[in-house]
This record gives sequence, C-alpha cells and structure tokens, in this order.
Amino acid sequence: MRRFVNAWAGLVRPRRRDLVQFFLADPGFRRAWAKYSNELSIEQWLAEPQRMQPVAAAAGWAVPAIESAAALADWLELTPGELEWFGDLKGLEYRRKNRPKLRHYYYRVSTKRVCGLRLIESPKVRLKELQRQILALILEKIPPHSAAHGFVKGRSIRTFTAPHVGQRVVLRMDLRDFFPSISGARVQALFRTMGYPEPVADLLGGICTNATPRDVWNGLPFHIDPLQLREARMLYARPHLPQGASTSPALANLCAWRIDCRLAGLAKSAGARYTRYADDLAFSGGEEFERCVERFSAHAGAILLEEGFAANYRKTRVMRQGVRQHLAGLVLNQRANIIRSDFDQLKATLTNCVRRGPESQNRDAHTAFKAHLDGRVGFVESINPARGARLRAIFERIEWPS
Repeated sequence: MRRFVNAWAGLVRPRRRDLVQFFLADPGFRRAWAKYSNELSIEQWLAEPQRMQPVAAAAGWAVPAIESAAALADWLELTPGELEWFGDLKGLEYRRKNRPKLRHYYYRVSTKRVCGLRLIESPKVRLKELQRQILALILEKIPPHSAAHGFVKGRSIRTFTAPHVGQRVVLRMDLRDFFPSISGARVQALFRTMGYPEPVADLLGGICTNATPRDVWNGLPFHIDPLQLREARMLYARPHLPQGASTSPALANLCAWRIDCRLAGLAKSAGARYTRYADDLAFSGGEEFERCVERFSAHAGAILLEEGFAANYRKTRVMRQGVRQHLAGLVLNQRANIIRSDFDQLKATLTNCVRRGPESQNRDAHTAFKAHLDGRVGFVESINPARGARLRAIFERIEWPS
C-alpha cells in the first residue's frame, strides 16, 4: 500500500481498474500471493462511502460536492434512468444508425477554408440545459491558465493579441482538430482531478462528450478526399468534445492547462511571450527570439505531440517586422488594427445594404442578419473607434424591413 500511495502521489485519483492492475503487477504482492495464496482469505469487505478527493491544486475550487451517481441525478433533477441515458457511457449515440429522433445531437458537416472537414454537433434542448448547468456551477468556478484568452470572461481577441503588438518577430501556430482531439477519457480525468468519485466523473464526462455515428458522414453534398473522410470518421468515432456544446470551450481550456504551462515555460526560456485563443497559438519576442524562432517552432510542435495534439503546419507563420504581422484578424505591426481588406469588404457590404436593401447582401442566409452586421461593426468599434464610427454611421442609414 505504501508503494501504491507513493506511485499515485499528486496525481489524478486512480480508477478502480488502475488499483487492480497495480497490485497484479507489483513484485512484492506477487511474491506474497505465490507464498501464502492458500492461507489468504477475505476477512471483511470495507465499503466506505465515496467522497470528494480533489488534488492539492483543486482544493480551493468552489465546485459543488457530488459524491454518488444518485446525488448527481438529484443535482441535475433527473431520474437515475435519465442520467444513464444522457451520460451514455455505453456509447448508444454511436450505435443509433439512421435514428435521429433517439440521438442527443444534431449534426452538420462542412469543409474548412484551408483543408479538412468540420463537424458541428449541436445538443438538443434537454442535454443543452444539463451542459449549461455544469458550465455555470462547475466549470466556471475553475480559473483557466493566464495564457488562455478564448472563451474566458474578461478576456478577448484584444487581450490575446496585445502582448504581441510591435514585436520584432511573431510566430503563429494552429492546433489541428482541437475539440475532437480532446478525448472523453481526458475529460473524465479532469472531473476526477476536481475530486469527484469515479462514477460521478464518468457520468459528467459522458454528458459533456459525444461519439459521432458513422452514418452522419454518408451522402455529403460536396466532394471530399476519401482519406480525409476516413480520418474524420476515425477521429469523431471515439468520445470527444463536441464543437457546438456550451461546455466544450471551457473544458478545452482546462484540458489544455499542461500545454499552456509547458509552452509558456518554453517561451520564457527563449525570451518570448505566449498566448492562446482556442486553437490559435501566438509567440513573439525580440532579437533573441528571432534568432531561434524556427528551432523554437519545432520544439513547440514536439510538446503538442507529447500532449496528444498536433500542429497544423500549413497555418504556421513566422512574421517579422518587414511583413504584415497579423493574428485573429488584427494587424499588429505598430498597434492592433483591423486588416484593411476586411474593413473595406464590410464597408462595401454596409453601403450596398443602404443602396439595394439588406436582403441583397445576406448571401450566407443569416437568420438574424441585422444582429450579425451589428456585431461585426461593434467589433471594429472595439479595436479602432474612429473606423468603427464611420461604419456605424453607414449601418444606421440601412432601412430594415419591419
């Protein structure tokens, strides 16, 4: 037992099967079993109730104490059968072929701008309510890493890009398939880190993850390379964070904690700064960083692989002062500003809305086109108030149908 405690000191609470495997592989236990197996018997079963056991770093997190599956069902206002249904630990969602009414998610497949496929998995109403409760009462109680700026209250694209303005060199990297690369097992381990017993952690992880049925990929309305389609099917077939669930961004940030720690340390050793906005990674620095930036990107890619992720090297860019340095749609050479072509395109769209009516410009069939344009103008206002005021004046002249 002392060897077991030492082996798991400071780690996530082990599963029951981890304990069994440890003792079966322990040389001391095996010797004792071989010598005394005929004399050993079970004297008494100790059935101690499950209780919260957070790791040391999680001891101060104000998450609710839920110590059994029955308590979790009460907390979510579900029956035990409904909890099992939504947790889906048996993978029934994956097996429900051509039965969309019995599924917990709506699915929509599209192509990415550069390459590959994107799958939007939108939870249905009841599951969405459960995920929102988990987000508000558990996940938002846990502080994210200081380098994470996406989907974090009080942080934004401005805070993500601010450390990299006016730097001698900027390195931009992108994580490939960020959400689906985070497995259900990793999410369940995160909940055990918070202190939840194994049955509770597994059910919470099951509610927040999904395994995509194979027939979702059938009959796509566009051509896709067969190899890419095969890779997508394999990636999404295992339990993963669904892009479309309200809990996925917060869980992704928390599951990327080790990445942020390691990349922040690597950047500091190279005299650089590091921030992350969802799957966009940014590093910047002066002459010291410029001399080693290519080698640095290789080290960063190796860290990502060790942590179960992969860099999309087609999107990796090294941007020195002589070229346009841009991150998340902002130019950073002198100060954070809107990319000129994006500004001109939005201005043309607003002008055409004034001249020809907003219906003529809604080419992507937005259901709330006015709110969509209002949000884009507001974004420009937050980055460059002068340019934003010019766009706002045009926006106010648009005649919207009643």
